Amino acid sequence: MPVKTKVFCAVGRRKASVARIRLSSGDGTFTINGREPHEYFPLRNHQNEIFVAQTLVKSEKKVNIRVRVTGGGLTGQAGACRLGIARALQLHTPATRPKLKKASYLKRDSRVVERKKYGLHKARRGTQFSKR
Repeated sequence: MPVKTKVFCAVGRRKASVARIRLSSGDGTFTINGREPHEYFPLRNHQNEIFVAQTLVKSEKKVNIRVRVTGGGLTGQAGACRLGIARALQLHTPATRPKLKKASYLKRDSRVVERKKYGLHKARRGTQFSKR
């Protein structure tokens, strides 16, 4: 009978993006929506953002991570991945919680786009005033 490995699931959110993380012990496989991370996030700063929690706790080659991310743009998706990965790492190894918490990787970034108000051009931009 095959040995079952324990799988830790976590969710990360940022702006309009939701990332569902499945983390298990393994050899360091990392996929985002079935693709390689550098293929899914071509920009270097997005790649750094998703790997930052793993490098902090030094678990790059110890865990397999599978990410399903939807909604929003690339920056929001990268932020959602970072939060979800940090939460999953904390569940996998509870001793990493103080490090992750001190670096603010377990805190959700609640900033979202402000809605447009009626009578205005954008959320705050009004019509131009002419004195004469």
